[in-house]
Amino acid sequence: MEKENKVLFYERPGYVFSNFSSFKVEWRGVLWTTSEHAYQTAKFEDEKIIEEVKNAKSSHEAYKLATVTYKDSVRKDWDDIKIDVMEEILRAKLAQHPYVQKELARTDKKEIIEDSPRDSFWGRGPDWKGENHLGKLWMKIRDENK
Repeated sequence: MEKENKVLFYERPGYVFSNFSSFKVEWRGVLWTTSEHAYQTAKFEDEKIIEEVKNAKSSHEAYKLATVTYKDSVRKDWDDIKIDVMEEILRAKLAQHPYVQKELARTDKKEIIEDSPRDSFWGRGPDWKGENHLGKLWMKIRDENK
């Protein structure tokens, strides 16, 4: 959904920017089903948990395993590294998919906003005062690639 100088994504349109979209991503020598799978597994050091999240049947299942089932097993430094990890994964996704490159270029100079009503860290949050880190990362990468 585009509104004037904004590109909103969460579901459709703009879903290409979501980590839940169906783009395989090779990252750190592993081929991941989606960027969400890669991101969620990066939260853990336990190989059994990593394998289970990696092999989740969907991005939604990977998210649920990481945020509900194994939430107490997240690595202690996660909050310190999660933005850098996300940026690495987004850069890999962009480099590997011409369609993502095309769609990112189409955003031109518009503000990219993860239109999540629930996530105030990665998205806009319920009150539109969220930090929108996912949108900010996409804009940073876009602006570097012009």
